Amino acid sequence: MDKKFLLRTFSLGALFLFTFLGAEKIRSIDNPTAEARADEVPKITRTQAHVVTKNIDDKNLLKEFTNKEEKIIIDGVPHISQLPELQRGCEVTSLSMLLQYEGIATDKMTLAKKIYKIPFRDANYVRGNPYDGFVGDIYTFSKSGYGVYHGPVANLAETFLPGKIKDVTGQPFQAVTALLDSGSPVWVIINSTFAPLPESEFTTWKTNTGDVKITYNEHSVVIVGYDENYLYINDPLGSSGYKPVSRKAFEQAWIQMGSQAIGIQK
Repeated sequence: MDKKFLLRTFSLGALFLFTFLGAEKIRSIDNPTAEARADEVPKITRTQAHVVTKNIDDKNLLKEFTNKEEKIIIDGVPHISQLPELQRGCEVTSLSMLLQYEGIATDKMTLAKKIYKIPFRDANYVRGNPYDGFVGDIYTFSKSGYGVYHGPVANLAETFLPGKIKDVTGQPFQAVTALLDSGSPVWVIINSTFAPLPESEFTTWKTNTGDVKITYNEHSVVIVGYDENYLYINDPLGSSGYKPVSRKAFEQAWIQMGSQAIGIQK
């Protein structure tokens, strides 16, 4: 066979191979498919988003992964037990965790003394309204009592941090996660099961300031973090902090208790 023909054939084959491989390199690296780009983007938490943003041009892709993998944990929130001194003091004990996290030198007993209180029943035998003040005795189950809702707690917190208390009661749960995103733990009213209760667990009190729906399972905790499936809480009846609970069940129970929540304006 002619040597010039062989050389020409080899050269054409090499050129074709080089062109093919070069095209593959360009297609896979410089002009990737959407699927390849998704595989190359690291799955990030919301707290890492600011680090990765500058390295990713597709902000919509960044947002997609951020929302899927979001997890916020606020470190350093103290866990304080309401027992043995405050058998009904979950609300002020939870508030003490929130305030101490902000550097306020106070404690649960000081807050128990300062919280506005109203009688369990007045002279006309009408029950007190927890929206107005702490109902009954905060210290012991041996005396009649119930608890307190967000208004008086927010007012008490305001005396320690004037102008910085953010009461988001009545808003969607996204207002709670927004506070957590900003770096604020969140005080909430919930029930002691952290899940929706049957209607049989509730009763309606007629008070001098309107009817109020109550349950003796009423409780208060501090939310210190969240992810897609769980909330992380400091429970004043728990033995330790940062306890994971079902996010879906907790949100439903929180709404059932009036969507009450208080945080710190950052």
